[in-house]
Amino acid sequence: MADQPRTAEPAPRRLSPRKRQRVFRGVQYVILVAAAIALALYADWPSLADNFARLDIAEQMLPELFTVALLNTIIYAVGGFAFSFVFGLIVALMRLSTVGPYRWLATLYIEIFRGVPALLVFLMIVFLPLALPGFVVPFGTYGQAILGLGLVGTAYQAEIFRAGLQAVPRGQTEAARSLGMSASRAQFTVVVPQAIRIVIPPTTNQFVALLKDSSLVLFLGVSGQYVDLTKFGNDMASTHANATPILVAGLTYLIVTVPLGYLAGRLEKRKGAGR
Repeated sequence: MADQPRTAEPAPRRLSPRKRQRVFRGVQYVILVAAAIALALYADWPSLADNFARLDIAEQMLPELFTVALLNTIIYAVGGFAFSFVFGLIVALMRLSTVGPYRWLATLYIEIFRGVPALLVFLMIVFLPLALPGFVVPFGTYGQAILGLGLVGTAYQAEIFRAGLQAVPRGQTEAARSLGMSASRAQFTVVVPQAIRIVIPPTTNQFVALLKDSSLVLFLGVSGQYVDLTKFGNDMASTHANATPILVAGLTYLIVTVPLGYLAGRLEKRKGAGR
């Protein structure tokens, strides 16, 4: 018998990129669910509740948690932010100046305070009276905290402002000069206001960062009426030998930072939609 012709075998069907993506996502979900179940079965929930969720200890933190600790944290953050906002704009203008020494000084300042840990800045403030006998930071502990946060925040805020100033079209300055404005007047009446509007979203994020960095105030040796959230939570945790105050302090930070982060995200989306 003559050999019958063989029929070609169909090629194996491959998954489309969309189906592969679905399969990959499904595998990830399964892994996450399995990890969550394993964690739930492994965790010692009564022990965790006893060490991190003692309601009786949390109640003892009131009302000082809000009237002292949170209030001081906000004072430190707002003061440091106001300091960094004003001086950050000045340093940014120096950074973009045509005068060489201004640029060099601004660049040196930014590189130093962005490269040095904020903790070291606070420690240096503590030792300022030893290096400069007779020197006293105004407003005591509040002044020291605001100075530390402001010095660090200025370096980052200056870079934010620099990006905003450079984002303003050059034609704005040229149009102002054609109307007879001097270079400095055009800068402060035309360019700077537009730059401030541009940098509102990243500036909001910078405030959130300063709010969290205010926890470094504890290295100034604050106590009593000057404690911030971190110091207050740590002291209460040491007193009760329990981690509940630490968790409560963290949740209190979130009460402030989460809405601010959401606000920054909304502002960024609005800015992107307006382009």
